[in-house]
Amino acid sequence: MTNPVPQPPDRTDDELAELDVPTLLRYGLTAPPGPRRTALFGDGAAGAAVLLDRLGTQPRSVAFLADVVRAGGLAYAAGLAEPLPRPEATAVVRDWLAAGTELAAGVPADDTAARWLRAVATLIEVRQRTRAARS
Repeated sequence: MTNPVPQPPDRTDDELAELDVPTLLRYGLTAPPGPRRTALFGDGAAGAAVLLDRLGTQPRSVAFLADVVRAGGLAYAAGLAEPLPRPEATAVVRDWLAAGTELAAGVPADDTAARWLRAVATLIEVRQRTRAARS
């Protein structure tokens, strides 16, 4: 049995960066397992990672934000003066937090958002380590 040839990604980084992450959050955070949740944790997380990585965001900053969301909720995190250290990244993430807060879906949405942010942090780290290994 031979291994299948890996397929190239369906979307480029530029295409992923253009995704409407707030909309994916609005429809995916409270969705049951299925296409909307898959889109949020698949292309949505990848697109978010591309955006934040391009802004020089450290994965640990996003992981810390995920912990804040898990501990205090989306509304609490949205109220922070600086949810991420860099102003550009804060502006991007503020829209995402607002989209989740608009749902007013309580702890289940907060937990899903925290898991999603943790996934974004992991993808940023993978991108950065891959670049470093190529250097």
